[in-house]
Amino acid sequence: MSMPSGTELLLIFGIVILLFGAKKIPDLAKGIGQGIRNFKKEMKEEDAAPTASATPEAPKQVDATASTTVEAPKTTTQA
Repeated sequence: MSMPSGTELLLIFGIVILLFGAKKIPDLAKGIGQGIRNFKKEMKEEDAAPTASATPEAPKQVDATASTTVEAPKTTTQA
């Protein structure tokens, strides 16, 4: 399987623009870039963190007295 030729690439880009619209594509690219940056940052922080064998962390306790709120389901009426 080889790389798509110029005509095939133009067709693919045209379909993407039709599906997402010209205004959404920069937002999608920005989101992907931020995700990659965050991933790289987390990987660097993990490499810089001390090893787990040096100081093991105690498991976190869940507070049983904490109240949880439950939202009622939203209903819609159809005309």
